[in-house]
Amino acid sequence: MLMTVLQVALGGALGASGRYLSGVALMRAFGPQPMPVGVLFVNILGSFLMGALVVFLGQRQLTHFNPLLATGFLGGFTTFSSFSLEAWTMIERGDMALGAAYIGISVSAGLLGLVAGLYMMRAILGAL
Repeated sequence: MLMTVLQVALGGALGASGRYLSGVALMRAFGPQPMPVGVLFVNILGSFLMGALVVFLGQRQLTHFNPLLATGFLGGFTTFSSFSLEAWTMIERGDMALGAAYIGISVSAGLLGLVAGLYMMRAILGAL
């Protein structure tokens, strides 16, 4: 168990560093943009890599690398790739309603959670 946690931690550190460096590189290349292209880029690339990775590791019987590469690296690079894989797995196994609900709840509840956190902290800090 400890080795698995260390693999996830190492992969996560590398993935998060890759996400940061991707954003910096895109900012330097294209300058500030009205849309967060760095986040968009890593979400799309990470989702593509997750799809390719799960097939490759499964076909080659290398699923023991999942903690390092899928959960760790790609999870640190973008959790959107994990979200995409989970949603597609539901859809691919024929559970369209569950997949659609998962997508809708994740996006809407995630945005609502963000807004609630913003308002709560603004209220707390405004009261100090």
